[in-house]
Amino acid sequence: MTADFNLPRLIEEFGSEEKCLAFLVALRWPEGVYCPRCQSKKVSRVIERKRFDCGECRYQFSATSGTMFHDSHLPLWKWFLAIYILTESKKGMSANQLRRMLGVSYKTAWYLCHRIREAMARANGAAPKLGGTVEVDDTWIGGKAQKGRPIPDKVNVVGMVERNGRLRLVVVDDLTADSLKGAARRHIGNNIDLIITDEWAAYVNAIGLKYKTRYKRIRHKETYVRHDIIHGKIHTNTIENAFSLLKRGLIGSWHHVSVKHLQRYLDEMSFRFSERENPALFALTLENLLETAPVTFKALTEEKVA
Repeated sequence: MTADFNLPRLIEEFGSEEKCLAFLVALRWPEGVYCPRCQSKKVSRVIERKRFDCGECRYQFSATSGTMFHDSHLPLWKWFLAIYILTESKKGMSANQLRRMLGVSYKTAWYLCHRIREAMARANGAAPKLGGTVEVDDTWIGGKAQKGRPIPDKVNVVGMVERNGRLRLVVVDDLTADSLKGAARRHIGNNIDLIITDEWAAYVNAIGLKYKTRYKRIRHKETYVRHDIIHGKIHTNTIENAFSLLKRGLIGSWHHVSVKHLQRYLDEMSFRFSERENPALFALTLENLLETAPVTFKALTEEKVA
């Protein structure tokens, strides 16, 4: 994929099931097809069934077997179109809007969106931890009541962003030092030049004790940008801008996001923000869909057991 990859090129290059399938084969097995079960390269093609047959274990498989595309009845060209739309929609795309664009049911669109988000979450998890200059801040989602309805619970979200780099948004149980420390350890590495938070006291124990001389705080009651002789501008404006983008997505695109699925939406936003300069974003998303185990509709919709 190149920087000029756009919707007309998508339609031209992947406007048929055959073209989409050929691209997935090349993407999944760049050095030649092998059996996903026994790894044998003694594979023959069953052309009429669009599948492969392993000469060693006799397993029949396709490019989508065992991937997020597995057992999907949706045409691949509609998958490709949905992936492109989600990767290019800066503030996200609602399942209802995708339903209208693809001409599918709301259930199909909703399920499709969550499977793509699951692959984006995988990409986030496989990426190196954040480094360089990192800003950390927190916000909350929810809490605004609609007429005649009870006020929903607020959900705490911690954001961590590299200056001019990648973003991570994480749901946490609370804003105690233990919760903040856990989020920071999962997503921030040791290759840190500077880490900046606001004046919330819990950040001192969660982050300050580990990074010590590389840790700075900004007191928003005094100023939003402080100039440091050694480290330059001390602020958390980058992560606050990311929160602003997230909330515009929640209000303007997604509208209603359940607590159960909120982390997937955060992963989608984090992935798209982090890869915003990547000309191969579409192909990268496809790669992760091929490498992510399928998620069933039942698993997405069943109630969590306390």
